[in-house]
Amino acid sequence: MVLKVFFPSCCSLAESGILIGRWIAEQNSAVILAVVHFPFIPVRVKQYLSEVQQVTKVSVSVLGSWSNSKQEKEESLSKFLEDLGTIFSHEPWIQISKEGDSKFWSCSTLQKHSEEEEIILVYYDQRKVMLSQLHPPLDTATSTDHKADDASKLAAIFDTVAKSKILFMTDRYDDGPIKLTHWQSDGVEASIILELMKQASVPVCMLLTFLLSLISGICRSRVLKFWPLSFLWSKLSTCEQLGHRLQHLQVISSNKKAQNQTQLMRKANIFVSLLIDVALGILLMSWLYRKNRIGHLADTLIPVADHVAEELQDLLQWLMGAPAGLKMNRALDQVLGRFFLYHIHLWISYIHLMSPFIEMILWYVGLSACLGLTVALCILSDIIALLTFHIYCFYVYGARLYCLKIYGLSSLWRLFRGKKWNVLRQRVDSCSYDLDQLFIGTLLFTILLFLLPTTALYYLVFTLLRLLVVIVQGLIHLLVDLIDSLPLYSIILRLCRSYRLAAGVKFRVLEQRDGKPLRLLMQINPLSYGSVVQTYRLPTYSCYPKDSWTSLCKKLFLGELIYPWKHKGEKQD
Repeated sequence: MVLKVFFPSCCSLAESGILIGRWIAEQNSAVILAVVHFPFIPVRVKQYLSEVQQVTKVSVSVLGSWSNSKQEKEESLSKFLEDLGTIFSHEPWIQISKEGDSKFWSCSTLQKHSEEEEIILVYYDQRKVMLSQLHPPLDTATSTDHKADDASKLAAIFDTVAKSKILFMTDRYDDGPIKLTHWQSDGVEASIILELMKQASVPVCMLLTFLLSLISGICRSRVLKFWPLSFLWSKLSTCEQLGHRLQHLQVISSNKKAQNQTQLMRKANIFVSLLIDVALGILLMSWLYRKNRIGHLADTLIPVADHVAEELQDLLQWLMGAPAGLKMNRALDQVLGRFFLYHIHLWISYIHLMSPFIEMILWYVGLSACLGLTVALCILSDIIALLTFHIYCFYVYGARLYCLKIYGLSSLWRLFRGKKWNVLRQRVDSCSYDLDQLFIGTLLFTILLFLLPTTALYYLVFTLLRLLVVIVQGLIHLLVDLIDSLPLYSIILRLCRSYRLAAGVKFRVLEQRDGKPLRLLMQINPLSYGSVVQTYRLPTYSCYPKDSWTSLCKKLFLGELIYPWKHKGEKQD
C-alpha cells in the first residue's frame, strides 16, 4: 500500500518539532500544514488544534515528528520524537528526518500493524496552493471517471490548505506558547495600500449604493412605462447598455459578501471591465474635444448624408429604367420609383433643417463618452440607425409588398390544386371551388406573377442596403459585447499569477533511490486562456438577432422583416 505525504517546501529548513496537518484516510494521504517547534506543552498544542478545528472545520491533528539533524545531533532526540507518538496517538505516526547537508531524506512510519508501506514524499508550494483555485475539467461530457476521481482527490488537498488559513496567521514574532513554521512564519503578508483602500471603499460604496437606488427608483417610475418612452427604452441600444451598466454598479457596490470564489471573481471582473471601459471612454472624449474635432465631424456629416441621398436617387433612377436589361412593369416601376424618390426628398429636407443644430447635438453626445466606451459605441449605433431611417423605410415598404405577393401566390397556387389553408387546425385541407372562383383566382394569380419581378427587384436592392446597415450595427454591438463580457481581471491574473487559476497539477521527480522514499515536486498547471474566458465570461445583453442561418434565409425569401433589436430582458450567457 502506498502512503502519500504532502510536505510544504517552506518547512524544509524548519527546526525539529512535530508535524501538524490533516489525515485523509480515503486516499491514505497526509497533508502537512506546519511544524511546531520545541519547546512546547502537549496540552497547549491539543487545545490550539481543537480551536483551529472549530474555526476551519478541518480535522487538524498531530501526524508525526520532524527532525532536522543539521541543528540537532543528539541521539536522545530521535528517541524523544518516537515517544511523542504515544502522547498524541496517531496511526500511522510519520517520522521525517533530514540527514545533515545531504540531499537525501528519510521517511518512515510507526504503527501497530507492521505492514510495510511504500512512502511517497510530495513537496508543494504552500503559498501557491492556498491562494490558487482548482477548477474542475470543463469537458465533463468527455472526461472519464478516472479523471473525475483524480480531480476530487486534488480538490481535497487544495481545500485542506485553503481552509486552514487561520493557521497561517501567526508568525515567529507573535508572543505565544506555540511557535510554528509555515509559509507566513517570517511575517504575515499585508499591503498598507490595500488596507487603506478597503477602509476608503466603505463610505464610497455607501454613497454609490444611495445614488444607484435613487437612479433605479427613477428608472422604475411609472413615467417611463408610458408610450413612447417605454418603446424607446426597449429599442435604443444606449438605454439597454445604461441599464446593463447600472446592474453592474449594483453588484459592485453591494455590501453583501461574496459567498464563494466564483462570485468574488465575477465582482472583480465587473469592476475591472467597468474601470477600463470608463478609461477608454474618457480617452475618446479627450480626443474628440481636442483640436475642434467635433466641429470637423459635424461639417463632414451633412455632405456625407447628401452624398448617400444622391446615390440613392441615382439607384432609383436606374431601377425606373431597364436595370441590367430586365423588362419591368412600366406602370408599377414608375409608381414605386416616384414613391421612394419623394421619401428621399423628405429626408434631405429634414437633414438640412437639422444642420444648424448638429454640431451642438454632437457636442453634448460626446460628453456621454465619460460613461464608458460601450455607451459611446451604442450611441453611435443609434445615430447610424437614425441616419439610415429612410433606408429602413424603403426596406419595410418593399418587404411588405413582396411578402403580400408571395403569400397571395402561395394561396392562389393551393386554389389551383383544390386545397386551402385551415386556420383552426393549422394544416392544408382539400376544398372544392366553383368555376367563378377558379376564373378570378386565375386572373389574380396571373397579375401577381407578372408583377412579382418588379417588386422582387426593389425588395432585393433595399434588402441588401438594409443588410449592410445591420452588419455595421452588428459589428459595433459585437465590440460592445466583447468589452462587456471579457473577464479582464481573470486574464490579467492568468498572465501575472498563473498559479491562482489552477487546472490541475503535474509532478516532477526529485529523488528516486533504493531504500529511500520517492520524492516528488508538485507544480500547478494553470488554466489555458481559452478556459479562463469560457469559465469567467460575464453575461451580456445582446442587441443582435439570434436567428439561425436557415431561419434568416427563410425570412429573406418570404419577405419577413429582420429586426436588429432584441426584446428587453433577454439575457445571454
